[in-house]
Amino acid sequence: MSVTILVGGQWGDEGKGKVIDLLADTVDMVIRSQGGNNAGHTVVTGGKEHRFHLIPSGILYPQTTCIIGHGVVVDPKAFLQELDELQNGGIPAENLVISERAHMVMPYHPVLDQLGEEMRGDDRLGTTWRGIGPAYEDKVRRIGFRIGDLQKPAFLEKKLRFVLRLKNESLTRLYGADPFNEREILDEYLGYAERIDPYIRDIYPLIQDALNANRRILLEGAQGVMLDIDLGTYPYVTSSSPTAGGACTGSGIPPSRITRTVGVFKAYTTRVGYGPFPTELTDPLGDQLREVGAEYGTTTGRARRVGWFDAAVSRYAVATNGIDAMVLTKVDVLDEFHTLKICTGYMSKGEYWDHPMANISHLKHVEPIYEEFPGWMSPTRECRRYEDLPQACRAYIERIGELCGASVNVVSVGPDREHTLVRTPLLD
Repeated sequence: MSVTILVGGQWGDEGKGKVIDLLADTVDMVIRSQGGNNAGHTVVTGGKEHRFHLIPSGILYPQTTCIIGHGVVVDPKAFLQELDELQNGGIPAENLVISERAHMVMPYHPVLDQLGEEMRGDDRLGTTWRGIGPAYEDKVRRIGFRIGDLQKPAFLEKKLRFVLRLKNESLTRLYGADPFNEREILDEYLGYAERIDPYIRDIYPLIQDALNANRRILLEGAQGVMLDIDLGTYPYVTSSSPTAGGACTGSGIPPSRITRTVGVFKAYTTRVGYGPFPTELTDPLGDQLREVGAEYGTTTGRARRVGWFDAAVSRYAVATNGIDAMVLTKVDVLDEFHTLKICTGYMSKGEYWDHPMANISHLKHVEPIYEEFPGWMSPTRECRRYEDLPQACRAYIERIGELCGASVNVVSVGPDREHTLVRTPLLD
């Protein structure tokens, strides 16, 4: 048996989709454990780009069972659009399953998301307005709708009548917005039910059978550790737990069955939206890094903020998630930089910190402590073995592993599979 958790070690967008694709045809099951369609994974195979938002990246392999776990919030309309794109592209989805316990994004969630952001003014969080946060909020308030509710029309109607009174009260009295119509929502979601019904399952027996049969399972998360609702740069975080612990909760697999936790990290750092970013580059060097790295969101198209590799953040991710293998992506983006820097820690009010502190006001104003490295100034995309990389490149990579406390098992020097250099296999 092999159960592997894959987490993003920074603020998301580390290239997890590519790593999932690398492993998906060697595992029996891929489970998406949390998040919604506010994040995406890009996979390039055979020169063709595939973008996933809710559906696990393993869907490209018909022999791999792909599960949307109960830790995910599913927008039915977005799900069906993604499903149609896949099927129109010749990719079947007979191997896809949605947990009946997964919560749904309802039509009022994106509206409340946008209105709430606008009311925050300069203190806005930078959400994608896709209603993910409000959907998780309702889940915690125990007034959320689950995918399995689509199979119970009478229950769906009764519950919607109660919940929509609460939502319309907020919309009209707090925000001065128009109310939603109960009949329109019910008709819309019952329409979705007809198409989604074949995919809805109780995933507990599926996963238990796979565990008991010693199948290989891969747990796929969205976003990254620094966006975790508890461990991240709160309140500039997502609404779920994109961590190893969150993967267990969102799939129903206990920690005792986990074989390995793999962390994916960029060779530099990016984040989307607002919040502290100690190593951010806001100068022409940062602009160059963004353009060379094509740092624009898979889901939103928003320009990402960019900066030097932050080993304090990455070390924190390794320690809090039990990461025992690292994947370092987009190393080739650094090919043309004369000098590189790695942040090893911070100084704040005369005190040294080796990890990001919880006080966001302090983290915004820390002074990063850097180690400088000479660039290798030569292309790496044609390298096919780790030993083929320039010596300066290997020194940079190995120092990252030392500072973070985990081995760098895989290095990526481009978007396609052939650009992946495996030092040590990620799966047993």
